[in-house]
Amino acid sequence: MRIGIDYRPVTAAPHSGIARQVLALEQALLAEGRELVRFSMAPDGHPHQQLAICPPASVASNGLHRPRTRMAFELGFLPGALRQQGIDLYIATANSGLPLRRPATLRRQVLLLHDVFQLTLPGRHATWLHGRVYGAMDRFLIGHAVRAADTIWTPSQFSAGELARLYPGARARTSVLPNAVLPLAVPSTVADPALPARYWLVVGTREPRKNIPFLLQQWRALRGEGNPLPDLVLVGDRADVDAELAGLAGLHWRSGVSDVQLSRLYHDAERLLHPATAEGFGLPVIEALGCGTPVAVATGSALDEITPPQSLRFDPRSATSLRDALLAAACGRGENEARETLITAAQRYAAGPYQQRVAQLLQAASR
Repeated sequence: MRIGIDYRPVTAAPHSGIARQVLALEQALLAEGRELVRFSMAPDGHPHQQLAICPPASVASNGLHRPRTRMAFELGFLPGALRQQGIDLYIATANSGLPLRRPATLRRQVLLLHDVFQLTLPGRHATWLHGRVYGAMDRFLIGHAVRAADTIWTPSQFSAGELARLYPGARARTSVLPNAVLPLAVPSTVADPALPARYWLVVGTREPRKNIPFLLQQWRALRGEGNPLPDLVLVGDRADVDAELAGLAGLHWRSGVSDVQLSRLYHDAERLLHPATAEGFGLPVIEALGCGTPVAVATGSALDEITPPQSLRFDPRSATSLRDALLAAACGRGENEARETLITAAQRYAAGPYQQRVAQLLQAASR
């Protein structure tokens, strides 16, 4: 069986969470000995022009998400390319991306749907019109993919439930494929000299659902009352929050960090904070646990599923709940948060269990 996968997330943003899942899926398929064909769009000279099946027209890597480019790929290029390559099963890897005209030769279509927040929550767009255009495109392409897929894989029961709420007919075709969280790079041997010895870490600040302003407001209030809360290190862009909050004393913004630098931040952090109001999985939580770093997470989404029961939790919409969790975190590591215990908890999402689950789901999808 020849399997095709949508490789565009790796071309567009190779270090993103979705791209890392595409790479994990690629490795799982290769470990199974599957005949794998990658499909993407790339600029001239990009290595993916050789690695993947690409349309002849060059496309900038940062333009792959644009509506016209997506339509040209999924309507104009992909159906014929799948037929020419003799693909039996095609996996769309980024919430949408199935061909808009299904070739008669394509036996099965699989959709890897990470979450449905593009449909249910406001995103961050440059202008109101930009948001309207992208919102309409997301509704059309995700809706098509959900209806056309023979099988849908989601990373959590939470995402599966949200999908079924929006598309009841998809429930019977949906299975859970928890994300793979592969080992981080060996941390940098030198800690960032600009950071304090004690800090909490936040990874990911862009989307409004990440709830960063609310976290900063409560953290600032507790420090203003004299509570000895550590500084915060935020991996993201300070422009994601208002200038007043972004410039608070005790905040340390880091963007464009390398894999080894990120690994160092995880290892040195006293705790990871994840205050999101909605999360389809929660990759930073498992990455932190894999480094032996305790976490404090918001309730009400997939974080409930992936986080060990002994970890600190809080209601992401309650100031009292969040403040209580921050004060508890300031007391240090809990008695059931030993480094080895947390690392063991993260192993549920290692490459081995992930590859086994992919093999099971492929067998089911091929029937």
